[in-house]
Amino acid sequence: MPRKLFKRFIPDPKKIRAIKSLQFLGERLHAPNLWHLNRHSVSLAFAIGFFAMYTPPLPWQMVIAAILAIYFNANLPISVALVWITNPFTWIPMYYFAYWLGATVLNRDIFSYSSFSSLFSLETVWELGAPFLLGCFLLMVAGGVLGYFGVQIFWRISVRQQWERRKLKKMRPSLAILAKESFHTYKKFVLKGKSV
Repeated sequence: MPRKLFKRFIPDPKKIRAIKSLQFLGERLHAPNLWHLNRHSVSLAFAIGFFAMYTPPLPWQMVIAAILAIYFNANLPISVALVWITNPFTWIPMYYFAYWLGATVLNRDIFSYSSFSSLFSLETVWELGAPFLLGCFLLMVAGGVLGYFGVQIFWRISVRQQWERRKLKKMRPSLAILAKESFHTYKKFVLKGKSV
């Protein structure tokens, strides 16, 4: 289940290899481990993608994600795709949250959202200073940790449910099974098994 789900949403490897800003990686882009979908590589990819997406706004977020994916042997397409959560449409609210978090931790005065959005641009971002950088750093670390462990937990639950569904599908309905599992749960597993 998790592999099918991720396969549906990851970009085509050919498109990733065609990105001009990643061409400096050369033959490393063709390493087979970078394209595998397993619990370990996808968990690392989410950690890397969520870490890199809060890198202070640079046009290098994809490059940072790609380098980290290659270094840690994570799934490259997922790592690179996740940094696009921060894009020109989401920058201002996401980076305002980073600024607000940093300013709160440092106990500094906070700009209003409207002041921040009128002031924010790629050229002026560094003028926001320590509150902004601290907030980005905290969100990078938190995103990486949550991304890694969130996928690990999701993958394990999904595999366990798939295993239970297979086990229940092989058994004939009996009073013992129905006593152990409620009829609703049994029906849910059987119907899901038929739709897969």
